[in-house]
Amino acid sequence: MTEDPLYETAEIMAGIYGDGYISLTNAYEVALVDKMRASIELLYAEARQTDHGILPRGPERWYVEVAPERIDVFADIVSHPWFLAVNEAVLGPEWRIVEVGFDIPFPGATMQPWHRDFRSPEATSRGRRITSLAFNLTAVDTTPDMGPFEIAPGTQWDAIDECPHGMFPDRSRWPRYERLGVAKLAQRGTISARSALTIHRGTANRSDKARPVLVIGVDGPDAANSAHHDLQMTRAFEASLPPVLKGRFNGRVVEQIGCVRQYHVIDGLIEPVVDGY
Repeated sequence: MTEDPLYETAEIMAGIYGDGYISLTNAYEVALVDKMRASIELLYAEARQTDHGILPRGPERWYVEVAPERIDVFADIVSHPWFLAVNEAVLGPEWRIVEVGFDIPFPGATMQPWHRDFRSPEATSRGRRITSLAFNLTAVDTTPDMGPFEIAPGTQWDAIDECPHGMFPDRSRWPRYERLGVAKLAQRGTISARSALTIHRGTANRSDKARPVLVIGVDGPDAANSAHHDLQMTRAFEASLPPVLKGRFNGRVVEQIGCVRQYHVIDGLIEPVVDGY
């Protein structure tokens, strides 16, 4: 007799294939999240001093890719049974982490246009399969004035290939996303998983606080998002990983972490949204 699973595959699949978004509250202790935040703040300060160390995602909004081992408690984060179960359920047994970074909307960050993170692959647009996932772990308790992440449930299946880069729906489509949109007021300890194809946007940060969020990108065996990232780890870090994480990273093994190359520029997010949005 097998033990009942802690997290049901059917519930995970229903959420990702339905709304395109699921989350788990109280997954981590606040103390762990605060350690993660300290790492993010240190790495952001370093990235500001490095050529091409940060990427703009709109006014007062920045994205930084980092080596996993530079995030304190990273192995603890991705060893969580829910993280493992979601990847296994949606992507199958050969899933790999391909991206680690963080997004920070600072005070003054403006509304982003509705978008998805990359063009829908044929496996999704024609085959109706989700081949990659994006996980987010907030470093702060989100309030409505801090520019919360907003998502339009179910839109991972929308056909928008005629739009720029297959990522930015025409404004004529925006009223539907406005009706569907749900703001996510994540609190410390909550982790979410979504299809990066689900239409979403960052909203305006009208507070006096930054809202840093850890981002982890995961590919199934037939996804190719690793080509847009430069995931690095040292041999020492690789050797220190618990058995459950062995072979779960798609990147370079190096003797010493070098400058992380920032490939994933999204030009359509650089200009602020105007005309009342």
